[in-house]
Amino acid sequence: MTINFTVNGEDRSVDVDPDTPLLWVLRDELKMTGTKFGCGIAQCGACTVHLDGMPRRSCVTPISMVDGSDVTTIEGVSGPEAEAVQAAWTAIDVPQCGYCQSGQIMSATALLQMVTNPTDEDIDNAMAGNICRCATYVRIRQAIHDAAKTLEG
Repeated sequence: MTINFTVNGEDRSVDVDPDTPLLWVLRDELKMTGTKFGCGIAQCGACTVHLDGMPRRSCVTPISMVDGSDVTTIEGVSGPEAEAVQAAWTAIDVPQCGYCQSGQIMSATALLQMVTNPTDEDIDNAMAGNICRCATYVRIRQAIHDAAKTLEG
């Protein structure tokens, strides 16, 4: 089955089994390896992408659901929120091993696109499905607050 969709602003067409998870299409077919495989059951958040502007776990999203949609991966995330998040991540040295960071950044960017001045509760709710095995949660929350302040000023 041929699926047509946009990835990071570029029209793409893939001929794969319609049940193939978006994650594997991105990684294996399109050679975009920034989106990570973590658990395969949408529990860790490492595979988070934006599907039509909303965070989505690509490991459980069949490619058939993506036909005609717009997908943004860590390689293509942009805009003021993404820039503020990435700068804050770097400024306070959020990552340790870094494996979960693409999913963390995609979720944090989506949060700031929806909520300009998030509370701790907003952050905790938005980031709840993103596991960091290095437990940098305190720095992640601080980086999101810092990014929100950057966007305000």
